[in-house]
Order: sequence, then structure tokens, then C-alpha cells
Amino acid sequence: MSRTDFTLKQVTFREARPAIESIRRQVFIQEQQVPEALEWDGLDDSAIHLLVNDSDGTPLATARLLPNGHIGRMAVLSQSRGQGVGAAMLRRLLEMARAQQLSRVFLNAQVSAVGFYAKAGFQVEGETFMDAGIPHKRMVLELARIG
Repeated sequence: MSRTDFTLKQVTFREARPAIESIRRQVFIQEQQVPEALEWDGLDDSAIHLLVNDSDGTPLATARLLPNGHIGRMAVLSQSRGQGVGAAMLRRLLEMARAQQLSRVFLNAQVSAVGFYAKAGFQVEGETFMDAGIPHKRMVLELARIG
């Protein structure tokens, strides 16, 4: 099932902090039991963020892109999963990376999400590792040069 009643907006952490923090708190800290000290890593101010809202303006999802090409903090509220929100966010993040002329992007995928990222062309690099008590795989995507 894919929903179309949402909007993706590029935001700064400063302007959208309450919404970003609320989504990440629900998904990572409450649902996945990530320690709060690990979630707030001090990198948000240097990142470009995406915020996804439903048609009523209610925040549904968020993600960030760091200047070094690291995609992370992809979080979709449980009631909005499996509806194309994450895939739309990932496509937009890749557009943003290309606009910054990054040659590659990478992420640390929870093992349960490896298939999701593989569908977008990401490839596993290296062994499984633990992060915040959750098994992860590093995944990379070489971005095609255009022009």
C-alpha cells in the first residue's frame, strides 16, 4: 500500500526541532530502546533534515543527511510504515546528495531494513555490527555522475 497524502520538506534542525525530536524519541528511544544519550549525537545542526507531514500537517517521519554523505536517523512512525513514506524520503535524500555533488552515500542499516535499502541500490559493505544494542550493516551507494 502506498499513500500519497503526505509532503516532504527539507528543513533545518533548528526550525523543525520539536517535530524531529518527537518522531525520533517515539521510534528510537521508546520503541527500539536506544539510549537517549546515543540518539542525540551533536550532529543534527550540521545535517540537512527531511520532515514528512500528513495532509493535516501532523509529522510522520524524518531523516537526515550529513555533509560527508551519511544518511541516517530514518524514522517513520509505526502507523505510517509500509505506505511508501520511507521510500519517498530515501529518494529525496538521494536527490539532495546528488545536488550537493556527493559521489557516494552510506548508511548504517538495521539488519531488518537491509532489504529496504537494497531495493534502492545500496550494497552491504563489511560485517554485521552492533549499534545501540541493535545489529546493523553498513551499506553504500555510488551516485552516478550526471553531465
